[in-house]
Amino acid sequence: MTWQQIAAEKKSRQLDSVPKEWLSSDLPSAEALNVIDFPQESNVLSALDLEITESSVAGLLSNLALSKWSAVQVTTSFYKRAIVAQQLVKIFVDRALARAKTLDEHLKTTGQVVGALHGLPISLKDQISIKGIESTIGTIATIVPMFFSKMCSGYVSLVGQFAEKDSVLVDILESLGAIPFVKTNVPQTLMWPETFNHVFGRTTNPYNRSLTSGGSSGGEGALIALKGSPLGVGSDIGGSIRIPSAFCGVYGFRPSYNRIPYAGCVNSLEGEDSVLSVLGPLSNTLDGIKTFYKAVLSKEPWLKDPMVIRKRWSDEDYNLIDHGNGKKLCFAIMWDNGGSCTPPSLIDWVPHNSAEMTKTIGAIWNAGAAEDFEKATAPSGEPVIASMGLLQEDEAPLFRPSSAGISAFELWQLHKKKRDLRQEYLKHWEDTVSQTGTGRPVDAIISPIAPHTAGPHGSMKIGSYTMWLNLVDYPSMVIPVSQVDPALDVKQPREEFYSTEDQENHELYNPATYENAPISIQVIGRGGEEEAVIAMSEIVDEALRVAKSKL
Repeated sequence: MTWQQIAAEKKSRQLDSVPKEWLSSDLPSAEALNVIDFPQESNVLSALDLEITESSVAGLLSNLALSKWSAVQVTTSFYKRAIVAQQLVKIFVDRALARAKTLDEHLKTTGQVVGALHGLPISLKDQISIKGIESTIGTIATIVPMFFSKMCSGYVSLVGQFAEKDSVLVDILESLGAIPFVKTNVPQTLMWPETFNHVFGRTTNPYNRSLTSGGSSGGEGALIALKGSPLGVGSDIGGSIRIPSAFCGVYGFRPSYNRIPYAGCVNSLEGEDSVLSVLGPLSNTLDGIKTFYKAVLSKEPWLKDPMVIRKRWSDEDYNLIDHGNGKKLCFAIMWDNGGSCTPPSLIDWVPHNSAEMTKTIGAIWNAGAAEDFEKATAPSGEPVIASMGLLQEDEAPLFRPSSAGISAFELWQLHKKKRDLRQEYLKHWEDTVSQTGTGRPVDAIISPIAPHTAGPHGSMKIGSYTMWLNLVDYPSMVIPVSQVDPALDVKQPREEFYSTEDQENHELYNPATYENAPISIQVIGRGGEEEAVIAMSEIVDEALRVAKSKL
């Protein structure tokens, strides 16, 4: 079979697995760009379905534990919303509902929940393996994917390859009582800040379908935004959790290396262990992020994945013991990272060597990426995607590989450069003690996630606001703020620019094009400070809520 036939067969098989009564026959027109409210308006979801799927993670877990809602009911409601929202989802209904029924029976007979995530449906980025389910590194297309006519996957060569066992994270989530219920779309190769592939096509932004959902966890970002899942798991090697979280207006968390178990997942660039990909949660509420992180650590994942650091959840860190116990915190604001932000601008951290860090991390990836992509696509014959643009122009982010690789010695020099850059940044942060007035260095940085909000498909090529954090290994939390209002977020005239890239970014901005695009920030801490970043993010989030209530 050709790769096109394999992709078509896979998509047909997927459609056949969806209960037809969960599909909406009245889809938004192609001209309708903002479809964030489509699930509520679809007439597929009952009042109870809507109540359940609009609930926070904390509310869901409470009602499940009290038996107000059964795990079967909650899982079914989120299935229905996910399928209405996406119209095509890699689902495993029988497996998930059978597990939900078992959880309900356990609670009824024992009066006890199985664990901290009892009965909670959780969506997973496609690369997270579930026994008996394919991980094609490309699965679902979000909400009528622009009616894109091409049969457009991660890797077609992975279609038909079923996981022989669960990934470590899936084992842990199930031991906590969670119910993995869908897997979500990614770009071919994973290494792209947008989401498009040859099997299930393009994941668009539910706030404005002419804009990207980001990537590579774009399926998760869009599904969470549409409330088709209460809690999802993505991965991040250069911004792949944070970019889709920001572009889709949800919370997302990139932890430090080796805190959340990665063992058993399918991945690109396997063996590249200088800049590690990490797994992390996405949710519509901060309580979902904290609940996930604390629950997973409670299962001592270092006993199941040898790469995981032996570090339990720390209440001391969460209570900000190293940050003045949360009193008189000093946040530094990064206005830009060597390239001005298009309106709406964010709120002074002085960036240090960010261009060199972005260049170094890109060079590390590119050392063997071209060969990796070629070997992955060779079995099926599918082409390596060169652009995320609608017309497939040759537009690529700066870190796409352009050569076959470099020598081992040259790679060692990049690793040395990475080490030196991390050392420099540590000193740069420590030196802020002279500026804060607290007797401590800056507690956290508040920064943009990109120099723009979600943009037109094919335009997301700048990763300098996220990639540097993957090099220095700092945890970061995305917090949604508002949405683009063309009347307020007008284009500001400029005559001077940092660079040609900066000028191109400025010229790309048109308020009408970006209408309704979510606006987000990220809160950044230092390596290993996950609990503190969660706590400081709660403080920032509450401050934003108070400020908005006064407008």
